[in-house]
Amino acid sequence: MLAGLCLLGSAQAQSRYTVASSGTEVTDTKTGLTWQRCSAGQSWNGSTCTGSAATYTHEQALAYAKTQTGWRLPSVKELSSLADKGRSNPAIDTTAFPATASDWYWTSSPVVGSPVSAWDVSFNYGGVNGASRDLTYHVRLVR
Repeated sequence: MLAGLCLLGSAQAQSRYTVASSGTEVTDTKTGLTWQRCSAGQSWNGSTCTGSAATYTHEQALAYAKTQTGWRLPSVKELSSLADKGRSNPAIDTTAFPATASDWYWTSSPVVGSPVSAWDVSFNYGGVNGASRDLTYHVRLVR
């Protein structure tokens, strides 16, 4: 344990992610961003994320983020930085982010020229896509 943070087990995780002593937040040492460890709708039980990751329309995702003091919906650049294209189902470090849905997650980034679309990131395979804001996707918040 180092200054309230514990390093994760794998070599890749040790070089990139640190988990808060509470287990609920992960700091990415590459970007300096701090992430909620569990997807919205899930909770940390001391060893993993439990429950089902909730889904929201883009408008609902933005509104939900506003209710979480100190947290926000990440930009497409920020969220895609978590995607690990060397993995799939889910395409993310599962030691740092356990029980992540192998599915799409909303970003705060609008698709320029398409006011009805926003960018989202797939944690099935790590891709990025523009999608209609009325679709329902998952959320992971950042600060």
